Amino acid sequence: MPLLSIVVPVYGVAGYLRECLDSILSQSFADMEVIAVDDCSPDGCPQILDDYADRDTRLRVIHLERNVGLGPARNVGLDEAIGDYVWFVDSDDYLTAGAVKAIARAVKRTSPDVLLLDHAKVWFSPRGQRSPLRRKLREDATPEVFSAVELPAVLRPLHTAWSRVIRRDFLAATGVRFQAAWYEDVSFTYPVTAVAERISVLHRSCYHYRQRRNGSITGQHSDDRHFDMFAQYAIVWAEFDRLGVTDQGVRAEMFDRMQWHYRWVLGNTNRVPARRREEFFHRVSEDYRRFHPPGVPMPDGLEGFKQQLLAKDAWRPFAAARASKHGIHVAKKTTRKTYRRARKVAGRAYRLSRKTGLGLYYRAQRRAPLDDNLAVYASYWYRGVRCNPAAIYHKAQELAPHVHGVWAVKPDRTEEVPPGVDYVVEGTLRYYRTLARARYFVNNVNFPSHFVKRAGTTFLQTHHGTPLKVMGMDHYKYPIGALGTNLPAMLKRCDNWDVSLSTSPFNTEVWQRSYPCEHETLEIGYPRNDPLAHPSPEAVAAARAELGLRDGETAILFAPTHREYQSGYQPLLDVEDLADALGPDVRILARAHYFYDNLPAGKFTHGRVLDVSSFPEVETLYLASDMLITDYSSMMFDYAYLDRPIIIFAPDWDTYRRTRGVTFDLMARPPGAAAQTYPDLVASFTSGEATGDAATKARADFRDRYCPHLDGLSSERAVRHLFYQSP
Repeated sequence: MPLLSIVVPVYGVAGYLRECLDSILSQSFADMEVIAVDDCSPDGCPQILDDYADRDTRLRVIHLERNVGLGPARNVGLDEAIGDYVWFVDSDDYLTAGAVKAIARAVKRTSPDVLLLDHAKVWFSPRGQRSPLRRKLREDATPEVFSAVELPAVLRPLHTAWSRVIRRDFLAATGVRFQAAWYEDVSFTYPVTAVAERISVLHRSCYHYRQRRNGSITGQHSDDRHFDMFAQYAIVWAEFDRLGVTDQGVRAEMFDRMQWHYRWVLGNTNRVPARRREEFFHRVSEDYRRFHPPGVPMPDGLEGFKQQLLAKDAWRPFAAARASKHGIHVAKKTTRKTYRRARKVAGRAYRLSRKTGLGLYYRAQRRAPLDDNLAVYASYWYRGVRCNPAAIYHKAQELAPHVHGVWAVKPDRTEEVPPGVDYVVEGTLRYYRTLARARYFVNNVNFPSHFVKRAGTTFLQTHHGTPLKVMGMDHYKYPIGALGTNLPAMLKRCDNWDVSLSTSPFNTEVWQRSYPCEHETLEIGYPRNDPLAHPSPEAVAAARAELGLRDGETAILFAPTHREYQSGYQPLLDVEDLADALGPDVRILARAHYFYDNLPAGKFTHGRVLDVSSFPEVETLYLASDMLITDYSSMMFDYAYLDRPIIIFAPDWDTYRRTRGVTFDLMARPPGAAAQTYPDLVASFTSGEATGDAATKARADFRDRYCPHLDGLSSERAVRHLFYQSP
């Protein structure tokens, strides 16, 4: 029997689950079991759990046939646990290094019924905040082992289940179970703690409590669900009576904790809607009178005044008192910021003066009715008609001809717009008018900060690659990839998304973690890759002819990515030397990253090296080539659709993954042959490694994991979902 059973309920957390499991299974302490309960999760969590269970026998996975909720899922795990102690860990949080070993030492030394743990709140940014446990239960004033009767203040710390490690036999003896409701931790942790005869405290941060941007479940706005807490606290008092918790000190402490919690939720404008706040207050007042311990005096001062209003069910005076207190707080805050704001306003005045006219025009246009048959398309920061938006645009002309599509482009990109395609130039009156009136927006990046998304519009974010490199909020861990980027401002622009395209469960997992916004995920594949799913011989021949490739000539597309840790364009290898090494029947198509698509032409003088950096349609290059050489570019995921050889050339792999950050170990699971030196790259051709059985199997595994949508219908699915709300 293990010392510790860790129960992890799992639902809808694919973007965070790996970090949680890694933090548990990488602990140096081995005398434990991990029970993960898949609560019929609709995302990639079930597969992630099974993958981890295959690699680590300490992890057992229970797949539920229907969603039962957090509390019942914990009960399922508890019933399966066999450890001396049990710890409930939420699957979007993670443990600190050495936490389990420290817990093991503490329970072996003190043999507690309940071990209280310290924790830290963590955000996406590097900042963190240690819990107030040290202040609530001061280390120098707390005996090593005590009961709730001896120290009622033990009820003050968080009521969360993960903040306590509990002896399993003791828990079974209490008969306390989790409930199927919001605030289910309340009716579990308080009775269990109150009846414990041996409690100890581990004054060490063992747990990272993730502050998700969209908040916890109970942090969400809801008309009804926050009223669940009244039933949960009623269960607390019923359990106190059943378990014989009669000590007045404990009951008084519990009462203070309950009415504080009620008032905190009532005052949180993000939880109870304003129109139901008075109703909520009346329920608080009812419970105040119902559960007030006899003989407990009313406190003095402001706290006593608030409790008097609760006892009298006086909503209007209570609301007025809260409003006045809030007004004083806001006034103080405003005074402190007045000077700083004045300086900012003065600095902006000049910068905005030139834009005032366009800004007023844009604002006026946003008051006009939306055009339900107008869609704005854009890609790569207005660089032209490209990528996924282009594929959706062309399919929409076929399937949704009633919707007029207009492209937003930069002034210097107008000549690249194909004939017959309507466009607006950034910064013009028509540009702002179109932004203001359009019903639909399709982009593979964000629109500029001046874009204002109106109610009733739909923004389809298509993205422009499958992420090997870290993206979005993961840049906080690898900041070199976001130099010059205001990440909070970027995240606000991402809040405009209504739908986010994904290519695979892996892709969905990364986007969920990288862009923690409220939007729908549409896992249908990338529309731009539809022509690659089943290319006809005629399409391949046409692509090769467009590039001037001869019959029998092997075309190798060489497409490295951008390196943020380098200054400017630095060639990865000498492609002219590579052309000589590979022989006269090889033509190399060299394509620089689009960040460098403005480099002057004529970089290459070799007759068998063709510079295709400015070629507008990369899909044509895919079709025309016979194999791909790349490093960390997302092109590898697109090219895998063709099932043609891919060679990874990664001479700086260790540097790249440490500085830029990656989402998986490419060198351990490449889509074919992999080389880290130039001689090895050449040898992969001469030895046949690039096209051998091992490379073919690696490519097949890669396709299964990252390219599940190979039917060529992604564009159609995107159009039907966007314009017809079809699933």
